[in-house]
Amino acid sequence: QVQLVESGGGSVQAGGSLRLSCVLSGTNFRLDTMGWYHQVPGKAREMVAHILPGGGANYVDSVKGRFTISRDNTKNTVYLQINSLKPEDTGVYYCNSLNNQYRPWGQGTPVIVRS
Repeated sequence: QVQLVESGGGSVQAGGSLRLSCVLSGTNFRLDTMGWYHQVPGKAREMVAHILPGGGANYVDSVKGRFTISRDNTKNTVYLQINSLKPEDTGVYYCNSLNNQYRPWGQGTPVIVRS
């Protein structure tokens, strides 16, 4: 069974940094394009960054220059380094494969940015 487990979130002051991790077990994700998603209550998940199997990355405009996505295929892990945190970054962060959209989604990891 495929399982997604996110971690690394927390409560931080605006301007701070966090490093989120997502471990995918039950399959090898080396051929997957992996994404990080952001969700706030009452709204749909929004993908904020994704990384191709070869390492190329793309970001939504609101996070460019602040978020960095990376992956370690030997550990089936994808990371999201978040710098210069803003209050609007508050929410729950999830990861998933764009190719396969594994179910169920993980629990996510909450990020709270205090102004």
